[in-house]
Amino acid sequence: MSDRTEETPSKGRRILGSIVIDSRPLRIAGFRRLWISSMVTAIGSQLTAVAVPKQVYDLTGSSAYVGLTGVFGLVPLLVFGLWGGAIADTVDRRKLLIVSNIGIAVTAAVLWAQAFLGIGSVWLVLVLLAVNQAFFAVNMPTRNAVVARLVPERLLPSAAALMGTMNTFGAVFGPLAAGALMPVLGLSTLYLVDTIALVAVLWAVWKLPELPPLSGQVRRAGLRDVVDGFRYMATQKVLLASFVVDIIAMVAGMPRALFPEMAERTFGDPAGGGLALGWLYAALPIGALLITLTSGWVSRVGRQGVAVVVAICVWGAAIAGFGLSSSLWLAVVFLAIAGAADMVSAIYRMAILQSAATDEMRGRTQGAFTVVVAGGPRIADLSHGWVAAGAGTAVAATGGGLLVIVLVLASMLLLPAFWYYRAASDRSDKS
Repeated sequence: MSDRTEETPSKGRRILGSIVIDSRPLRIAGFRRLWISSMVTAIGSQLTAVAVPKQVYDLTGSSAYVGLTGVFGLVPLLVFGLWGGAIADTVDRRKLLIVSNIGIAVTAAVLWAQAFLGIGSVWLVLVLLAVNQAFFAVNMPTRNAVVARLVPERLLPSAAALMGTMNTFGAVFGPLAAGALMPVLGLSTLYLVDTIALVAVLWAVWKLPELPPLSGQVRRAGLRDVVDGFRYMATQKVLLASFVVDIIAMVAGMPRALFPEMAERTFGDPAGGGLALGWLYAALPIGALLITLTSGWVSRVGRQGVAVVVAICVWGAAIAGFGLSSSLWLAVVFLAIAGAADMVSAIYRMAILQSAATDEMRGRTQGAFTVVVAGGPRIADLSHGWVAAGAGTAVAATGGGLLVIVLVLASMLLLPAFWYYRAASDRSDKS
């Protein structure tokens, strides 16, 4: 009787562990500190992401000026994402995290000051946004490159899932918090909350161990380091394929530029916006969040290349289904499935980048990852908008989803090493 009593909880725990997110990486003090600081940074960045366009619109009354926030945010993200990755490979990553975190906090504080004082300069807001995003672009690849130095390789998929949970949590709840706080505390307070939170978590970054280059050579990074990073990635077929398949998925398949028109013309929203638009924007991160919260199984998958390809094909099929949907709730379900598939792909692509790249190149590969993740959807906004204007939203979304499947499968014919890529633990089991 007692034996059965002990056995049942053990089986229950095993079953639960295969479903609920794997928290083992959080037992590692360094990763736990990194994760906490990353969550605060993610939520805070969303507060600023909501506050800046709102302030620009309040100052100008023009959506054209609001559109400039995308340019002022994207350009430094592209430039400093690549350069920041190169810097992360040549200096102590802990120190770089501290400097970039301080930079983000200081620019958030100045954003608060100009809003609180009512300076009223839209160009000052846009310049401060660009500076903020430059520091953020250095911070993100550095933060991601640190993970493999803190977590054993067998736990990298679980660590990637935890980092994905943090990013998705920020994407879902950051805007909700901004919407709740703004009417009560005022727009400027969003910047202040971001500043206070960033300063409060600096201790977590400060307590990380020193993380100098494994070569022991600390030096300045220049353009040659960025070029060397591209050369390295071009010769590593697995790394190259991880970027190629993500670009295909995002550029051909990301339909968010279609949401405003579909919400009104397909799903019946009033002209000023309504329920449908909110659900369309929320569906992708909701699906992603559900996957991260039930990702206990991710470390058990050895064929990580296959997992990425299958996930992207599911993404493409779900986006095609979304394009054909005439019911709002069916469209939301398809988008949630797509968001879940995209998160599975992201978890394994991150794990592959962490394990397949050498430490001296890990910052640069993470910088390229940041650029692809940031730039791909913005290119998709342009391409989907053009196609929808000429052929309609259904053709743009459905055609894009089907094109994702065709192009990803074709890329595996050209880069088969990615399809056969296995996690290191799985390779050792097979040998």
